[in-house]
Amino acid sequence: MKTTQVAKKEDVTRDWYLVDVDSKVLGRVATQIANVLRGKNKPTFTPSVDTGDFVVVVNAAKIALTGKKMSDKTYYSHSGYVGGLKEISAGKLIDKKPEDLIKKAVKGMLPKNKLARHMLKKLKIYAGEAHPHAAQQPKNLNI
Repeated sequence: MKTTQVAKKEDVTRDWYLVDVDSKVLGRVATQIANVLRGKNKPTFTPSVDTGDFVVVVNAAKIALTGKKMSDKTYYSHSGYVGGLKEISAGKLIDKKPEDLIKKAVKGMLPKNKLARHMLKKLKIYAGEAHPHAAQQPKNLNI
């Protein structure tokens, strides 16, 4: 009888992937990115170990949303004080901080635990075409 191999944190090799999200739909891109961050694209996937890879996202300002989500979708944040609820539409968030839009979508697709915070640190998002991770030689991830 064969036993299941469980990946160890020390044995994980991490690759770097480059994703160009120019005119791609937010939700479909976010699911693919979340799978790579978790390591579900590898045969050594273990739910309790961070086996994922690094992901560099470029052209975040040019991401697409379907339907009327640019004006209708609202993101909320609260300061913790009375009356401290803030809301911003997806269209204004793309203009102000396009990186946050992708980060919130990917974060919602990761597990809700301490491991997800480590996975989210491997996500690098840039509004334009340029990124400082050329030395890592990222592979293109086709989405």
